[in-house]
Amino acid sequence: MNSGFFIDITLSLRIKMFEPNNLVKIANMKMPFGKYKGRSLIELPEPYLVWFSREGFPKNSLGVLLQLTLEIKINGLEKLVYPLLEKGRTNNEQ
Repeated sequence: MNSGFFIDITLSLRIKMFEPNNLVKIANMKMPFGKYKGRSLIELPEPYLVWFSREGFPKNSLGVLLQLTLEIKINGLEKLVYPLLEKGRTNNEQ
C-alpha cells in the first residue's frame, strides 16, 4: 500500500471531522438505526461508540460524525455540544 495514499485519506477524514457545522449535526442528528435509534448522536453512550471504533464506523458521513462524537466524549467535551441541542431534545439537562 502506498503510505502517501493512506495519509491523504486520513487527512481528508480529519478535515471533514472538523467542519464547524458538524457540531450542530452531532447535537441534533438522530441515530438512524440500532439499539439507540432516535437519540441524538451526542446522547449515544460512549461504550456504544467504542464498539463502533472496534467493529468499524459506517463508511459515510454518519461514520465521520460518530467518530467525532467519540472524540468529544473521550475528551469530556460533551457540555460544549449540549447548548447546540434544539430546545426540549436533551436527556442530559442539568
